Amino acid sequence: MTFDPNAAAGPDSGIYGLPHSPDQAKVVVVPVPFEATCSYGGGAADGPAAVLRASRQVDLFDVETGRPYEDGIAMLPEPGDVRAWSDEGRQLAQPIIAAGGAKPGDRNLERVDSLCAWMNAWVYATCANRLGEGKLVATVGGDHSCSFGAIRAHAEKFPGLGVLHLDAHADLRDAYEGFTWSHASIMFNVVQQLPGVAKLVQVGIRDVGEAEAELIDTRDDRIHTFYDAEVARQRLDGTPWNRLVDRMVEKLPPHVYLSFDIDGLDPTLCPHTGTPVPGGLSFHEAVSLVAGVARSGRKIVGLDLMEVAPGPDGDEWDGNVAARLLYKMIGYALKSQRG
Repeated sequence: MTFDPNAAAGPDSGIYGLPHSPDQAKVVVVPVPFEATCSYGGGAADGPAAVLRASRQVDLFDVETGRPYEDGIAMLPEPGDVRAWSDEGRQLAQPIIAAGGAKPGDRNLERVDSLCAWMNAWVYATCANRLGEGKLVATVGGDHSCSFGAIRAHAEKFPGLGVLHLDAHADLRDAYEGFTWSHASIMFNVVQQLPGVAKLVQVGIRDVGEAEAELIDTRDDRIHTFYDAEVARQRLDGTPWNRLVDRMVEKLPPHVYLSFDIDGLDPTLCPHTGTPVPGGLSFHEAVSLVAGVARSGRKIVGLDLMEVAPGPDGDEWDGNVAARLLYKMIGYALKSQRG
C-alpha cells in the first residue's frame, strides 16, 4: 500500500487520515457512541466522531514513539444500534437523574440497565473478536461505562491484568442513582465482576465519595489509589514527576490495560467533558505516565479513552486533545509490545 504520511488527510479518510482497513491494521479503534447514565453534562456519545475528525490534523511522526501509523490504525464504523440504545437510555434516565435517583421497581430503570447491558455485550464481543485476530484494541467512548466490555475481553485474554485508571473520579460507586451500569460504577463493576483483573491503579482521583474511600482502604490488596491532592503535595514538596510515575507503575502486573477518562486531565484540556473537576494532570504528565509503563518493561495490551465531548457550538478542542492523547497511547502501547 502506497501512503504519504505528509499528505493532507481528506474529510472522508480513516482515523489519522490513514488508508488501512480493520483487517489490515494492527490497531483497531472501537467507537462506542453511548452515554445513557451521564449524571451532569452530556455529549460523550459524540466523542468518537469528534476524535475521528480531529485525528486527521495530527502529524503522524511522533518524536517520542516514532511512526505508530506504520503498523496500521483503523477505526470501525459507528454502530447504529449502540447509538439508538444510547438515545433511548438517555431519554429514560434523565427523569430518574433529575429526581435524585430511582425508586424501587422503576420500569424505566430496568430498561436503562438492559440497554447498558446490551451495549456492554456488544463492546465485549467486538473487542474479543479483534483480540482473537491479534489486534491491539483501543476503545473510544462514550461515557466511562463503555469500558466494561472492553476490560472484560482483555482480562479474559490476559488473566492477572492490571488496569491503570486515569480519572477525576474513583468510579467505585455501587449502582449510582440506581443504575447498575452507571458511568460512576465502572470500576466497582470491574472489581466485583472481573476476577481476571488483578490490580486497579488509579491516578488523578480528586472527587470521591466516603463509601468509595472505604472500599479503597479495605481492598488495598487490589486497589491502589493515588489521590490527586496527595500527588500535588508531593510535587510541591519537590518530588520529580517521573519518580511518582515509577511508584504508580510498580503496583502494576506485567500486562497493563489503560482506561483513561479524559476528565483525569486538567479541565482546561477537556472543558466540555461531562463532569470536569479542578486539578488533574497536564497533557505531558499523562503522556509520561503512559511512557513510564512502557519504560518499565510492562506490556500495554489494550486501552480506552472515554468521556470526550465536543463543545455544543462545534468547538473541537476536546477532540483535538483526545486525538493526540490517543495517538500517544497507541504509540507507547506498540512500543511496549516490541520490547
